Amino acid sequence: MKKYDVVALGEILIDFTFAGTNAEGKNLYEENAGGAPANCVSAVAKLGGRGAFIGMTGRDSFGEDVRRVLEKINVDTSGMRYCESQHTTLAFVSLDPSGERHFSFCRNPGADTQLAPKDLDEEMLKNARILHIGSLSLTDEPAKSATLKAIEIVKKTGGLVSYDPNYRANLWKGRTDAIEVMKSIFPLADTVKVSDEELALLFGENISAEEGGNKILDLGASLAMITLGAKGVFYVAKIPDKNRISGTVGCKSVKVVDTTGAGDSFTGGILYRLTRRENPLDFTKEELEADLKFANTVASICVTRRGAVPALPSLSEVEESLR
Repeated sequence: MKKYDVVALGEILIDFTFAGTNAEGKNLYEENAGGAPANCVSAVAKLGGRGAFIGMTGRDSFGEDVRRVLEKINVDTSGMRYCESQHTTLAFVSLDPSGERHFSFCRNPGADTQLAPKDLDEEMLKNARILHIGSLSLTDEPAKSATLKAIEIVKKTGGLVSYDPNYRANLWKGRTDAIEVMKSIFPLADTVKVSDEELALLFGENISAEEGGNKILDLGASLAMITLGAKGVFYVAKIPDKNRISGTVGCKSVKVVDTTGAGDSFTGGILYRLTRRENPLDFTKEELEADLKFANTVASICVTRRGAVPALPSLSEVEESLR
């Protein structure tokens, strides 16, 4: 029995989320812990799963804040490290009238990019049933090398790799570089969650969810999930006899307040459900669709609240919503 259901590795930062204006009309921002991998493992932990995080912050008040947030929801932070030369990465998140996000990063380079292979907690990685990574830890060295080393350790010890490619244009050297690096992880991943927007970036504007999902499986993954916003998620998966199953699982309509962390909460929800079984990838079509319905519900609750980690639901809230 491995100690952790999910170990997430990558960026952890402070999201300053738009929270209205003052009497003079100046924007007010609310400080929340963020970063896609941190959000994902936080979702797992809030649902009752065993989660841990590997990453780097500055030795500053923001770094202490994000550690406290993770520890409060029982995420193991013993794999986190301090960077003495860079501050904790910051992201200012503005929202349009529909609740969609726009990001401005203070990451030049930012402490999260300074995680090196020597900083990895190898025992934690060896004890991960699933390692979850995004693509923003691949934008800069030494974090890119640390990410690849972590994948290698987990694979050698029988763990699975979950991957969520995430595109933020101002964090990459260019669009072509981003696409090449983001696609390079598909052959190493067992499960992939990608938004419809990122799917179009990676494989072309006119690609369908079905075609894109099958391309991801052709590259090596066993489960590909393409999130479709308010329409739910399309999936394609290999089942043990090597046949493929596919379909779309819808989600209920809700009033969107803030989409920050929506995709991460979905991923946390699906990883939580997959790790409820002895072999996370041994499922029937009916079982997988039930898991995806659960994950959609996690995300639909998350978007009705502001922030990422503070908006994540408990297991009882999800079960009540499903009832």
